[in-house]
Formats: sequence, C-alpha cells, structure tokens
Amino acid sequence: MDDRRDDVKYEPVPGHDHMSIQSPAENMAKLGENVKINLDDCGERGGRIFLYVAVCVAHLTSFACGVALGWTSPVIPKLNGEIEPENNPLSQPITMHQQSWLGSLLPLGAVLGPFAAGLFVDRIGRKKSILISTSPFIVAFIMAIFTHDINLFFLMRFLCGLALGAIFTILPMYVGEVAEDANRGSLGSLFALFICIGILFSYCVGPYVSLTTFNILCVIPPALFFPIFMLFIPDSPHYLIACNDQEGAENALMKFRQKSKQGIQQELLEIKKSVEASMANKGKFTDLFKSRGLIRALMISLGLVSFQQLSGINVVLFYTQTIFLLTGTSIPSAISTIIVGIVQVLAGSLTPLLVERTGKRFILIFSAVGMGLAMGLLGFYFYVQNNPTVITYFFWLPIASLICFNITYSVGFGPLPWAVLGELFPANIKSAASTITASFCWLLAFIITNVFGSVTEAIGIYGSFWLFAIFCVLAFFFVYILLPETSGKTLQEIQDILNGKYCVL
Repeated sequence: MDDRRDDVKYEPVPGHDHMSIQSPAENMAKLGENVKINLDDCGERGGRIFLYVAVCVAHLTSFACGVALGWTSPVIPKLNGEIEPENNPLSQPITMHQQSWLGSLLPLGAVLGPFAAGLFVDRIGRKKSILISTSPFIVAFIMAIFTHDINLFFLMRFLCGLALGAIFTILPMYVGEVAEDANRGSLGSLFALFICIGILFSYCVGPYVSLTTFNILCVIPPALFFPIFMLFIPDSPHYLIACNDQEGAENALMKFRQKSKQGIQQELLEIKKSVEASMANKGKFTDLFKSRGLIRALMISLGLVSFQQLSGINVVLFYTQTIFLLTGTSIPSAISTIIVGIVQVLAGSLTPLLVERTGKRFILIFSAVGMGLAMGLLGFYFYVQNNPTVITYFFWLPIASLICFNITYSVGFGPLPWAVLGELFPANIKSAASTITASFCWLLAFIITNVFGSVTEAIGIYGSFWLFAIFCVLAFFFVYILLPETSGKTLQEIQDILNGKYCVL
C-alpha cells in the first residue's frame, strides 16, 4: 500500500537550504552523493608507484632533450679536427662559423616547437602530442649515424630543436595534470633533473666512443620511450574529460591513483569543474595585455628567461669541452666536462628541497650573484692565461668557475623561471603565455649561440665571459626590484600583488 500523499507540499527546512527537500526520493539521492563523497575523502589510500613510473617514463623525453643539448660538447671537437681528426666523418674540419650554426640551429628549431605543439596539444591530446614531439629526436639521431655532410648535421640539429621546443611546452603540462596536489612540485622538478642527466650522458659517453657509436646510443632512449609510453601509459584525465570521455578519464585516474572507481569520484568531480571553468574562460593572446597585472607578469616572465639565456648557459652547454681545450689546463678537457656535468645533476636535485624553505626570489638572487662571479673569474683566467704563473698555480680556476656557474644556475635560473611562469598567469591564458615565453627564450638562445663566435673574435673570449657576467649582475637587480615572492601564496594573492592591490616582496 502506498502511503504517500500527493497533496503534501515539501518545504525547505530553515537553515538547510542546501538540502532543499522536494521529495523523499531526491533526498535519498542527495544523501547517497554525500555518503559517496565522504567515503572518497576518508576511504581508499591508493598507491603512487604507477604514477611515479609513468612520470619517469614520460621524462625519457626530457632525458633526450638533455642529450641533444649536450651533444655538441663532445662532437664539435671531433668535427673541427681538435680530437681524432682521422675519424672525422666529414671531408674537412668544420670552421668557427659552422660551429656557431651547429650550436645555434637547435634553439632556432626550439623557437618553432612551442607553436607547433600549441596547434595539436588540445586537439589530439597530451599523450599523442608527446609521442609526435619525440619522433624528430629519433629521425635526427638516425640521420647523424649515417651522414657525412655538414648540411645534414645542420638539419639534424634543427629537428632536435623542434622536438625540444615542443617537449618543453607539452611535458610539464602532462605531468602537472596527472600528478596529485601533494607531489606536483616534486614530480615537476624531475623535468630539469632528467635534462641534467641527459647532458651528463653526452659528456660522459661522447668523448670516449666514435661519433657513429655515440649517435646510436643517443637514439636508444627516445626509441624505447615510444612503444612503452604508447602502450602502457594513459593520457591526461583532464584532456579526456575535455573530450567528454568519462570512461577513459575514470580508467586513467584509477590507474594513476591505484584506486577503485568509487575511490576516484571526488577527484574526478574536481577535474570536471576545473576543465569546465577553463573551457568557459578560454583566453587569447591579446588577453595578456588587458590588465596591469598580466602585463607585469609577462614582463617578469620574459625578463627571467632573457637573463637565463644572457647568463651564457647555452654557450657553456654546447661548448663545454671546447672551452676547456682553450684554457690549456693540465686537467683533461673530457674529465673536466664530466665533473661539471655531475655537479649540474647534483645541484639540480637540490632545488625541490630548497625552494619551499627559502622562496624562489632568494634563490634567484643567489643564482644571479653566483653566475656573475663564476663568469667574471672565467673571463679573468682567459685574460691572463698567457702568464706562466697563472697556468702553474691557477690551472684549477676554469673548472672551479664552471662548477660554480653550474651549481648556481641549476638551483636558480635553470628551473625557477618556468616555475614562476606557472604561478604568474591565470589558468585560462597560461598556455598562450607559456608559448610566447618559451619561443622568446629559444629565439634569444639562437641569437646568442650564433653570434658568440663573432663576438669572441671582436672582443676576445675573456670579453665574452665578462659580458655574460654583466648580464648576471643586471639579473640580480631585475629580480630584487621587480619580482615578488610567489612561494607560499595562492594564485589569487599573486594576482593581487601583480595588480598593485598590495606589495609583498
């Protein structure tokens, strides 16, 4: 017998508008939802092993970026005849002008990479975009195995740049979307660490094997990454939700969190809200100039990556072994280069431990001072290197200077400009800001590496390093005067600071 009365009108209970009673059936449904959310909040703990494995697999691409960045350091001395001239695959040694192009074509390709990535990252997803972006690495290193033409080496470096620029844009986005709030910072910092490990790989292996063997070894990591990532690692749940693939998003999140379907419902709901808000307020490039805060954010972002490149980092990365050969010290150039690479890896692993304790602003100031001091001392060594006393008693100064430079760069101006970029812009225009900033960064890197040889011929190698030191001093004042502290602040607080509502350093 049905005891319900159709003439009864259910009224909201005062003070309980959020439980507005319309019918017993609806009350039960709402109660079920609340119970489900409570179970999600205090139920399954899940696991993180698969998430860590997936992120490390994804970072094989950043390892390949590091290999490409360090590739020229052991290769150029072999191509210009300074080392093993009998094994040079080219018919004649390369000139200084060709060396500049070999170094600078990678950042030139990287200028275009972010724009290429922006065209398809939201259309085909993060996973497919990463796979496509990795393909030029495979093609480039295979090409380098067989080529005997300098022009094909130029093409190989340009392809590496395209891949690198795209990976720099897509991979941090993917890792940020699959990570949890509690480990997003540490997993994101692996990007810079794997790049440093890739650079160290080039420094350790390149000088001791033939050019052909080196290129074969370089192609292995991206070639292994391709099938593993394609077959076993899911796409970003954020992208799957944006494509209305509810089932795919659930399966991906269950795999990343190692939870049941019920255990991921609360996080899935939060992802849906985030994606809906982002799609409803999709920003455009012109939005970057619509407020004082966004203009200031863009100026800070472009300034940080400018000083990152003007510190001379790409000259150091591309020509480390050549620099040590020019110093004339008694320490073998290959050994000195490996020591610098090891220090860079160790220093890069310190940033996640320091940044939350000291703040980004302090670390960037420390970084600028250390880099400026290192470049100044390196320039001084080259200025007086013809003095026999200097060679006898200060043979250690070049390696000490580059160790100091790499430590202070790797903890500060290496990773932190990109971390600050992620905090300065609202989510709806972060993609546009990242594309512009990354492309500008690599354009500047191209110009610096391309003109380094000409500038060195004009003012001497010591003058070039002193010029980098001056830019590091300017970087100190830029950070001290213009950059607010972003660590420990919400995104809204950062926007308030940028818009001048209150000033906090």
